[in-house]
Amino acid sequence: MPVDPHLLLAFVATTIIAMVTPGPDMLFILGCGMRGGPKAGLLATAGVATSEAVHVAVAAAGLAALFAAVPVAFTVVRIAGAGYLIYLGVQAIRNRKPLVERKSERAYLSGLLTNLLNPKMVTFTIAFLPQFIDPARGHVWLQFAVLGAILIVFEFLVDGAVGVLAGRICGWVRRKRNLRRIEVATGGIFIGLGVRLAVDR
Repeated sequence: MPVDPHLLLAFVATTIIAMVTPGPDMLFILGCGMRGGPKAGLLATAGVATSEAVHVAVAAAGLAALFAAVPVAFTVVRIAGAGYLIYLGVQAIRNRKPLVERKSERAYLSGLLTNLLNPKMVTFTIAFLPQFIDPARGHVWLQFAVLGAILIVFEFLVDGAVGVLAGRICGWVRRKRNLRRIEVATGGIFIGLGVRLAVDR
């Protein structure tokens, strides 16, 4: 096994705790499920998971030095991500089309871009994964790959379940008079996440 068993056990336990704690990813997927149903919730999860794979590759490449050497790069990416979330929120509130007419496939791209444009997720992964890597065992890239795969599996299990559940609940309560409430609530979630990302240091 490329990863130290004790470190692997600690990683799994820590990841479970981190995943079940509501955060920006979970709230975003919840909003997508509310808007587009279970399929949109799963596609948003797939988008977030794809970006997680990119973050793991970034961590393995040791690119944390970029944000340390050029602080403005962090700020630029953070503001871009915040702007994108706020844009999604405004679009959700302004959209007058019925939910069934929406293309849930867009949820994948939204999940991918939202997480990629959140530099805090990059820096978290860069800071988190190396804690469970043992360079003395060699094959550091393989260790990152194993831990990253576990992280992505838990992403699907936890956030995917949230997205599907939100979509099913939304399907039960979806009535014509409630469509705008769902849109406004979802838009509010996205805008709130965007503002939080913009002002959070």
